[in-house]
Amino acid sequence: MGEQTYRDIKIAYIGGGSRGWAWGLMGDLAREKAISGTVALYDIDFNAAKDNEIIGNRLNDQPDSIGKWTYEAFRSLPDALKGADFVIISILPGTFDEMQSDVHLPEEYGIYQTVGDTVGPGGMVRALRTIPMYVEIAEALRDHAPNAWVINYTNPMSLCTRTLYEIFPAVKAFGCCHEVFGTQQLLASMLEDMCGIEGVNRRDIEVNVLGINHFTWLDQAFYKGMDLFPIYREFTSKYAETGFIDKTQASHWMNSFFGSANRIHFDLFRRYGIMAAAGDRHLAEFMPHSWYLSSPERVEEWKIGLTPVQWRKENREKLLARSKKLVAGTEIMTPNPSGEEGVDMLLALLGSGRIITNVNIPNRGQITNLPLGAIVETNAVFGSNTVQPLLAGALPEAVNSLVIRHLYNQETTLQAALKKDKALAFRAFANDPLAAILAPARAEELFEKMLNNTKAYLPGWDL
Repeated sequence: MGEQTYRDIKIAYIGGGSRGWAWGLMGDLAREKAISGTVALYDIDFNAAKDNEIIGNRLNDQPDSIGKWTYEAFRSLPDALKGADFVIISILPGTFDEMQSDVHLPEEYGIYQTVGDTVGPGGMVRALRTIPMYVEIAEALRDHAPNAWVINYTNPMSLCTRTLYEIFPAVKAFGCCHEVFGTQQLLASMLEDMCGIEGVNRRDIEVNVLGINHFTWLDQAFYKGMDLFPIYREFTSKYAETGFIDKTQASHWMNSFFGSANRIHFDLFRRYGIMAAAGDRHLAEFMPHSWYLSSPERVEEWKIGLTPVQWRKENREKLLARSKKLVAGTEIMTPNPSGEEGVDMLLALLGSGRIITNVNIPNRGQITNLPLGAIVETNAVFGSNTVQPLLAGALPEAVNSLVIRHLYNQETTLQAALKKDKALAFRAFANDPLAAILAPARAEELFEKMLNNTKAYLPGWDL
């Protein structure tokens, strides 16, 4: 009996002019022979989507491309969504000019952010301009693709996904993030370093995931029945001061803007006895200001990198230049694997089998001591037209107190954005652990400046 194939599948890609995630998806689709169809590209920059139409269709001519897809750019979101089986959302909320304010204006107030897209002053203001966009997307999904499965890759992951459910409760949406994959890879490298076990695939590391996006935790980790916690305890002691850089992170470490030696991973394990399961640069932003991010010197001590938005702007220019070459045909894209699991999820949802992986979906009791309905990150089983969360249990109380503060802040931010309520938004802003170092008057001053710098994306606000 031959392998099951799925033809005439329609994927709508919101943010279809992307020069990162979209190219990664193209490569993954081209490498998979069991699924084919059409990818409808929608972007507020239609020309960027049109470029990706050309680039995607050219992939069909590559000898390594075994999955055949037709890419088509659309000028309207409803037209892109009509008939979609799956919808992928990967957008940049605003421009890098707004992100420049998100990340670097707080530095004038002594607040440093390693990423600035999830929590902290930058993540919060980014959320305020992102939520209205997701309200529009949710309404369009409700009206034009109510039965489609929706994969969100945009940050802030939790609030983007939460907004979809708030506006369209029947939406079949989940958020995907690869941070847990990095921690599985760290554990695979640990097995080589501590036990001499080489060539471990991170997918063979079985973990129990619980928490919220970019602030995820593991309370169980096994490799072929071997409990990894005792080994990790020795591993963290061995590298607590020096840090540990596995082979897959070496290229990032060479670029100090993305550097990480896992010292925060190790510090949090020694404090709480549970594995943090996101990258150090994300984890640092969830913790009190004095722990890891109080100054550039402190950041350097913890062997992590502050990513300047200027680097992102310069990288964007490089990607634009590459896009022109790909469109002109002077450079050929090869279908390299992205490392993401999106296509595996699509196949499972179509009925090709079951997979278990971590996703962000509403809490239906899978984490027993976090609020129901909040967007949480746990493992889930993907099967034919279903995503069923696995019971993850409870976070340790000391960790839960850290996580739940951010959950309530996120909910306050959502309601503030929906109501265009500046006073309510400021309560969430001032309650963030990084911003909490400021006296109320100073915090309000920073908040007003940051809102003013993103006001083009806050229609209807009294600014």
